[in-house]
Amino acid sequence: MSALGRLRPTLIGPTYTRLWFGQAVSSVGDAVFSTTLVLWVATVLAEGESWGPQAVSGVVLATSVAVMVVGPLAGVFVDRWDKRATMLGTEVLRGILVAVLTAVSFVPVEDLPAGVWLGLIYGTVLALNAAGQFFTPARFAVIADLVTDEADRARAAGIAQATGQTAWIIGPPLAAPLLFAVGLQWALAFNALSYLVSYLAIRSVDLTPVVPAAAAKAPGRAAAAAERPGLFQEFTAGLRFFGRNRFLVALLLLTVIGQLGTGALSTLNIFFATRNLHASAELYGYLGMAMGIGGIAGALAAGRVVQWIGARRTTWIGLMASGALLVLYSRQTGFPAAVTLLFVFIVPITMLNTAMAPLLLAATPQEFRGRVVSVFYPVTRLAAMLTAVLSGWLAGSGLRGFSGSVAGLRFGPIDTILTVSGLLVVLAGVYARLALPAADAAPAAKPADTTEPPPGTAGTAGTAGSAEPTLEGRP
Repeated sequence: MSALGRLRPTLIGPTYTRLWFGQAVSSVGDAVFSTTLVLWVATVLAEGESWGPQAVSGVVLATSVAVMVVGPLAGVFVDRWDKRATMLGTEVLRGILVAVLTAVSFVPVEDLPAGVWLGLIYGTVLALNAAGQFFTPARFAVIADLVTDEADRARAAGIAQATGQTAWIIGPPLAAPLLFAVGLQWALAFNALSYLVSYLAIRSVDLTPVVPAAAAKAPGRAAAAAERPGLFQEFTAGLRFFGRNRFLVALLLLTVIGQLGTGALSTLNIFFATRNLHASAELYGYLGMAMGIGGIAGALAAGRVVQWIGARRTTWIGLMASGALLVLYSRQTGFPAAVTLLFVFIVPITMLNTAMAPLLLAATPQEFRGRVVSVFYPVTRLAAMLTAVLSGWLAGSGLRGFSGSVAGLRFGPIDTILTVSGLLVVLAGVYARLALPAADAAPAAKPADTTEPPPGTAGTAGTAGSAEPTLEGRP
């Protein structure tokens, strides 16, 4: 049967299909919610006010604070708790938070000071994303246990990437009509309903509680609780595991280097379009559309490509190719060619992002998955934030007025930053080629059903930390 035929009734499996459907609806709801808040703050609450841009940026800041502050600690709890119950609990909490904000939004805008409205919005966004720091690693661990075939893991990662890209193609265009046609309340209610759908999808599947094998063999709950170390010990054990695993450190470093390159594009692309491409601001949306479509194409093709050449090769080849394409993009002066290049650029970026999920799974035993994810993603988010700040400062102050030429090619501030960013991505690819082990260089991380010591003990940190994954046949 063809791959297309297998995908029609289910995506990988019935249980995965239900989880995917719930998360897909929730992702669209999140995209509608985020876009609605930005539009409402900018066009209603802060209309005509000089502090409007700062008010909008506060939404992004609240999201980042949740990721960087709550994220690293959330993994400790996720590794302790039943993953299905964690997912259900976070969806209930997030649904209630959005429902409360929806109820408050029926109050006329002028009845509450702008500061109160902003406080409610920032607090809700912060709490929603804090809850998400528990949901994401729990879902990561559940999918790892559900999808054990290596090719299917690559397909699962690709489906997740494509779903996220699609949600952000569907969500923003849906948000504006909802806001301006039916009002803020109903746009928010849409997101609350999406959490209900996600909850019902998770509730409909039967997942075996994911617990460490040693804990499962304990004589009773009391004995298991007595043997369990404290939260700080488990947190530091997770950091030791991460730091002693050369593969995970290499994967994190190359991701950070890649963020230093690609992060500049998200900050400066609007200025590149209007200044270098001489396009109107109204055409900027087509660049985002090209990236979204390219992301979907790359995500759907990633499983097959990784199956052909392996996750390791997909990672370093993808970095080198995307870096070279970013350099080429920075030299464009016409809009049609730039749109085409941006589409092509995002395809290998999405492929390597897809390849990193099975690489992380290969390197991480079950009992450390929550903590590894909760270290990896906050660090990469921090790198993206710093890149956005640095590139914005360079374009606005550090390199403002810069002009030069090399071999007849003229350089201004925006295209220079993008060129250097592309070269950094190429360097990340070179580093990945040298740092990631060969396919048969090391044994895979021990599975969860081995006789590992309980998480947080010295034995676990030492033994698991020394294990490195095999990438042979890796999706």
